[in-house]
Amino acid sequence: MININQTRPRLIFDIETVGKDFEELDKKSQEYIKDWAKLYKDTDESFEERFERRKDQLAGSPLTAQIVALAILEADQGKGACYFQAPKKKIEAFEEKEIKFQPATEKEILEHFWRVIKTCSQFATFNGRGFDCPFIIIRSAIHQIKPTVNLMPYRYKSDFHVDLMDQLSFYGAVRRKGNLHFWCQAFGIESSKDKGITGLEVKDRFKKKEYLKIAKYCLDDVRATKELFHIWDEYIRIPEYE
Repeated sequence: MININQTRPRLIFDIETVGKDFEELDKKSQEYIKDWAKLYKDTDESFEERFERRKDQLAGSPLTAQIVALAILEADQGKGACYFQAPKKKIEAFEEKEIKFQPATEKEILEHFWRVIKTCSQFATFNGRGFDCPFIIIRSAIHQIKPTVNLMPYRYKSDFHVDLMDQLSFYGAVRRKGNLHFWCQAFGIESSKDKGITGLEVKDRFKKKEYLKIAKYCLDDVRATKELFHIWDEYIRIPEYE
């Protein structure tokens, strides 16, 4: 666990997920994915192209994917931890620049997360409401782990959960929301995507047992989110509006 200060810290977190292979799904689920590709002709792609895209999207649902890495940082101290799956590979826990790297099962990752997050005064994410938080909640329920805090509080108040995608797009008022990489580029923040890995590659990296690379990629996203959070907190947030 993170060494918690006497005051309650502000925390930043992010997850990486890996979807099941299509062949691992039961027959009914496979048929649903195929029907989805047939019915939703939202592009000029062929059925085969849409079908492949739908299979690639299995990582986006907690029903067809699991968490393989979760990184969490103190926003003001820089201390933190990165919990990651490393099946069938012997990796000892270690510490690097005040970050603890801890191999764990998905259930253990979630147990670590809920123990740490309950100590915070505030937490920030990038698109946490749209992805990370619901994913964590559902995967925790699957493992019969009870949440320790409400990760999905009232959306239009940022005193506890600061979703930077919401805040920087002014809750969707800005037509082009932009992903984390675009915001990093705009504010001169080092992006994890500049280091040769993206979220689309996580599944292949996981199959190649490049577990530490995935963990450090996840941590880099959290570090970028932390820098963006400080910019929002210093130059964009207007307290009297909250």
